[in-house]
Amino acid sequence: QVQLVESGGGLVQPGGSLRLSCAASGFTFSIYTMNWYRRAPGKERELVAKISGTGGATYHADSVKGRFTISRDKARSTLYLQMKNLKPDATAVYYCGEGRFYSGASDLDYWGEGTQVTVSS
Repeated sequence: QVQLVESGGGLVQPGGSLRLSCAASGFTFSIYTMNWYRRAPGKERELVAKISGTGGATYHADSVKGRFTISRDKARSTLYLQMKNLKPDATAVYYCGEGRFYSGASDLDYWGEGTQVTVSS
């Protein structure tokens, strides 16, 4: 049974930092490209970052590049998103999920429940 459990969200002030985690189980974590997405109220889902199965290739959206860093721990089957210098426009529910690196197509068709990040003074 595929499981993806996000954690680490919370309320932070602008300029603060958070590290999100996504604990994966039920599939061979190390061979799948993993992604972080976010959705804010009234906005379309946005791809934040992705990382290849080996960790050798990453992508970060222009809006977060230089401030957010995606990584993964093979031994722990866990995906991370380190977020620094947070801005109010980062407020959203953050989700992790598998998706192919170039096409974005899903093979497992499964999403985590998400973790809320709120950036506010």
